[in-house]
Amino acid sequence: MPDLRYATPSGELGGYLATPIGSGPHPGVIVIQDVLGLSDDIRGQADRLAAAGYLALAPDLYSGRGIRCVLATMQASRSGRGSAYEEIEAARSMLLAREDCTERVGIIGFCMGGGFALLCAPRGGFAAASVNYGEVPADAAQRLEGACPVIGSFGAKDFGLRGRAARLEQALQAVDVAHDVKEYTQAGHSFLNRLNAGPLLTPLLHVAGLGYEHVAAEDAWRRILEFFAEHLDAA
Repeated sequence: MPDLRYATPSGELGGYLATPIGSGPHPGVIVIQDVLGLSDDIRGQADRLAAAGYLALAPDLYSGRGIRCVLATMQASRSGRGSAYEEIEAARSMLLAREDCTERVGIIGFCMGGGFALLCAPRGGFAAASVNYGEVPADAAQRLEGACPVIGSFGAKDFGLRGRAARLEQALQAVDVAHDVKEYTQAGHSFLNRLNAGPLLTPLLHVAGLGYEHVAAEDAWRRILEFFAEHLDAA
């Protein structure tokens, strides 16, 4: 389906909607971008969710609004404050207003989007959250009180997020939130994302602890889809 526009409190934003085969209704999933924006990779992640039976909407949180918007969005993914959360909520409301969407909507995010997915989990409205190598705040146990079920996937070679998988596991246990957290020994940051770096730079990304890792990515997707089936497909 072509790109769309939707209304938010901060103005009209762009987005990408991937629809499953069949009339539905289908559970929904909001797909939150990494720092690179609404790329072909993020559209591909939405397409994969649609193929699994989910109505997947990826909002463009930048929507061509310039570097100030980019910086503010990045900061919001860690602080838990900012207009991006109203824009994500508007995307969720848009899905719920569709006749082909059930009353259950999840959220999934990658890198920066993983931070948003985690901090949206306790805000109400989402039935499940998938956090993929997103930042986990030091006070996660306090922030995640009352969160929806959370599945987290991290890479042991992700040098910028060392210890975050264990921190998330401990926090979710402390607040008694249903969860599945796994750290992949062979993977680094962005191991679920096919970054368009070209044949020369791709090997350098892996040396730096970045980039796609097939075995870890496929196992993470298996876990994510099983988790969503349990928490989003329920009547």
